[in-house]
Amino acid sequence: MSSTPHDPFYSSPFGPFYRRHTPYMVQPEYRIYEMNKRLQSRTEDSDNLWWDAFATEFFEDDATLTLSFCLEDGPKRYTIGRTLIPRYFSTVFEGGVTDLYYILKHSKESYHNSSITVDCDQCAMVTQHGKPMFTKVCTEGRLILEFTFDDLMRIKTWHFTIRQYRELVPRSILAMHAQDPQVLDQLSKNITRMGLTNFTLNYLRLCVILEPMQELMSRHKTYNLSPRDCLKTCLFQKWQRMVAPPAEPTRQPTTKRRKRKNSTSSTSNSSAGNTTNSAGSKKKTPAASLSLSSQVPGLGAIPNCSLNPGRDGDLCHSTAVTPSGQFKEKH
Repeated sequence: MSSTPHDPFYSSPFGPFYRRHTPYMVQPEYRIYEMNKRLQSRTEDSDNLWWDAFATEFFEDDATLTLSFCLEDGPKRYTIGRTLIPRYFSTVFEGGVTDLYYILKHSKESYHNSSITVDCDQCAMVTQHGKPMFTKVCTEGRLILEFTFDDLMRIKTWHFTIRQYRELVPRSILAMHAQDPQVLDQLSKNITRMGLTNFTLNYLRLCVILEPMQELMSRHKTYNLSPRDCLKTCLFQKWQRMVAPPAEPTRQPTTKRRKRKNSTSSTSNSSAGNTTNSAGSKKKTPAASLSLSSQVPGLGAIPNCSLNPGRDGDLCHSTAVTPSGQFKEKH
């Protein structure tokens, strides 16, 4: 029996990639690998449009990026939104970095309904510096990523907590300047702070001011208002939200059931009912048929009996059938 292309054990002469595989969901770590390749394809001519395309490919529209680390003056935590993420990556290269990539080791994945969380306690951000001197910086920490569970699988939240960093200088450079004390003193100084360049740190400090102004910028871009008018409208809307009382939960209207009067009580109060009906003729209750055959024994059928008064003013005027078969007028 000869093999055919439909046979799962069929070997194609064009190689193993001749057959079409079924589509499968990309692993989250592979997305980081793709991001590293995209960063390596960056050139010196990459402009803002290139960085916007980079952020659109790997980050959601409402994504946030958070960095936590500790400096000499205390712990720091910076969170930026989607519009500021492209500029963050570009500042890394503006600080003298020629190469940037992330290494994830022993990461844990957890799947949810609409997202995938990757928790890597041994993440390393590796940057290669060309100036002020040739140095390799390894920034280690914990990286927590949340991806959307769809075909694009873009990053929704990025949280990198830096624990330590190392700056590595090649031995060849030290050997070249072994007889120059000034160069050796310069090589012994750190070129980063917790693995981040001064360009990146200054940009993160600036984002503390820029992030709250995103609403003003978007309003100015959408409605073409002046900065003063944008500030007035934003402040007025925030004031309205603060002053407006909280919305009360809607209550369902309670329906009251109308109670029917018994025939005995209706008959005994016929005189009172006549007076009331004559005085308030505008508010008449609709006629409702009332069967007495089930209440008075011996009555076969009562064809005409209602709660409205008859000709003589009585409540009920009807003809009943007695057990003997005779018709009897009943008032």
